[in-house]
Amino acid sequence: MSSDQDPQGRPGAQGTPSGQDGPGHPCIIILAAPSGSGKTTIASRLLQALPTISFSVSATTRPARSHEIDGVHYHFMSLEEFEVHRGIGDLLESEEVYPGCWYGTLNSEVEKSTAHAPVLLDIDVVGALAVKAKYGPRCLAIFVSPPSLETLRIRLEARGTESNASLLERMAKAKHELSYSGAFDRVIVNDDLEAAVESAIQIVSEFMSGS
Repeated sequence: MSSDQDPQGRPGAQGTPSGQDGPGHPCIIILAAPSGSGKTTIASRLLQALPTISFSVSATTRPARSHEIDGVHYHFMSLEEFEVHRGIGDLLESEEVYPGCWYGTLNSEVEKSTAHAPVLLDIDVVGALAVKAKYGPRCLAIFVSPPSLETLRIRLEARGTESNASLLERMAKAKHELSYSGAFDRVIVNDDLEAAVESAIQIVSEFMSGS
């Protein structure tokens, strides 16, 4: 089963929107989670269920993989290009997620969003909290948590894509990220994917309506 909690652990507690006119402009929804928690799948299902939500394409300095398209999966940039965007204030948030590998959100990806057509950000935990701090009740920050670190380790191993070194790095990062979960508006514990998806849809629907 999946459990939905607010940061104080109250199951199903209300999120941040206030008033009857929705959360305002811009309107931002964030999903953040340790790698392997199911965040990407939940984000995809959320976009399918609520088609007025647009997806924010992140900027990154990492190389594109063979199947990835610039401007669709990511805005791929050199480190020099990324630094220019940071310097002129084009980035809402940015973070060196792994050594030499930067990710960030362009302001242009969020500035036109509204309560009826919000934007979904799939970003790291530190970036998520920076955006939440800036936009307050206009931003719903959801943390997707694995049931336990051991479950997360098993999921990552099952991918078959991690070396021993990278697995240790991801697990250390996950432990650090989990320590921030209490700073988010809502926490979804993904021990059952279908239940977690339904929780996400309900939480976001309530946020968009301002209820």
